[in-house]
Parts: sequence; C-alpha cells; structure tokens
Amino acid sequence: MTQRVEVYKPYLGSGQVYLKQFGVTGAPSYPIGNVSELKLTIDEDVQEQKDYTQPGGGTHAEVRRINSVTTAMTLHDLNADNLALATKGTTTAVNSGTVTDEPHTAHKGALLRLAHPGAASVVVTSDPSDTTYTEGADYEVRGEGVFILSTGAIATAIEELSTPDDGLPLLVTYSHGAYNQVQALTNSTSYWEITFGGMNEADGDKPCVVDLWKVNLGATKELGLIGDSLSSVAMEGKLLSDGSKGAGVSKFYQVQQV
Repeated sequence: MTQRVEVYKPYLGSGQVYLKQFGVTGAPSYPIGNVSELKLTIDEDVQEQKDYTQPGGGTHAEVRRINSVTTAMTLHDLNADNLALATKGTTTAVNSGTVTDEPHTAHKGALLRLAHPGAASVVVTSDPSDTTYTEGADYEVRGEGVFILSTGAIATAIEELSTPDDGLPLLVTYSHGAYNQVQALTNSTSYWEITFGGMNEADGDKPCVVDLWKVNLGATKELGLIGDSLSSVAMEGKLLSDGSKGAGVSKFYQVQQV
C-alpha cells in the first residue's frame, strides 16, 4: 500500500451469507438466510527471546506464526439444508403420497409413530381389517402419528386380549404431503466456500464483500428443540489453505471494500 486513499471507514455490517461446495466446478452459491453473527478469529503462535544483555530485560527477538484462522456464525433459518449443514447430515425431499395398511401394534395411551409426518384422511382398522375405528373416540391424529386413547373401542379390544401387554395389531391407511427429511451425522467431511455480501451501514451501505476460500465447518454443539425464545444454531469452522490461489492472492480469504 503506497498511499492511503481513504481514512473515514467506520463499520457496522449486515448482509447475506452464501455457501457453495468447495472444489466443485460450476457449483452454485446459495444464500443460507438470516445470520446474526459472522466473524473471523486469527490465532498466532508467538515465540519470544528475552534480552539478557542489559539490566531490565526486554525482548531481544520475536517470531510470530499463524496457527489457524477460524470463522464462527449463527444461523436463524433452521430449514432442512441448514439443519443438515449444522449436523453433518444429508437431506431427502419426500414426495406426497398415500400409505395403505401400515402395520402397527397399539397400546392404551401410547403413540403409533407413523412412517410419514402430517397424516391426513386417516383410517385405522384391526388387523385383519374387519373392524374400522373412529377418530376422536378411539384415537387421535397428531403430526407425529396416531395416539391411542385410553377409552374407546381400541382400548376395550386391548383389555380383552389374553396378553394385553403385547398390544393390539392395527393397520393404518393415510395420505401425507411433501416434506424434507434430515439424517444427522451421515455426511463425510465437506469443504465450503463462503461469501459474505456485506453492506456497511456506517458508511452509506457501501458493499464490503468477503470470500472465505476453503472452510471446514464443524457440527453445531447445541440444537435447541424446546425453549422460550426463537432457536438458532451456532457453527464454527477452520479456514484451510487453498492451494489453487496464485502469487499475491491470499490462500485463506479476501476482503473487497467499496
């Protein structure tokens, strides 16, 4: 830098964070939604040699080496893709459909966990299907499945079994809408390129674009499922050296300010 062209540059950042798979030609950069925190931390290894040549000491020599560069971000849009990202998982889009005679074993006051969430047009029958039970009187449809009421014809049929603890075989027919499914902790290590399309609110919303070339994101340490406030997930990752960058270009990240 031979000349300081601008001195005034206070900073208050906001903007969109984008993610793309590192090293995949033509991979798109997708926005990941509302991110309340995005920061970089540089850790240095500092080696010092004391000055023993005169009273009072001091530092005779110092060597500084970069140990690591890490990033941390907090995500507030907990969609399936972000949940998979935060839990090292994989996503599957499941189409809407109809299930006929899904087999279950019923117990009084217990849940039949259906294979698909959000069941509609539910029909519960005995197995074999010579008896049809009544929703509201014998069972209750919930987002997660069918709950067997402690009163009603199903409860009575269970009580009449010679071994009621074994439960009553039932068949459930229902329809369900499309949904996304996340399988956590099934994904091997993937590297990501992160772009921050920043705006400097303290300087007329001028663009401040940051590219993190190669990031190894770790799994979130905490995923809140019940609480008194809106949930978020915090993630950390380490910036790795991108060997494809040539001379004069950082192998870790760049900042472009307007």
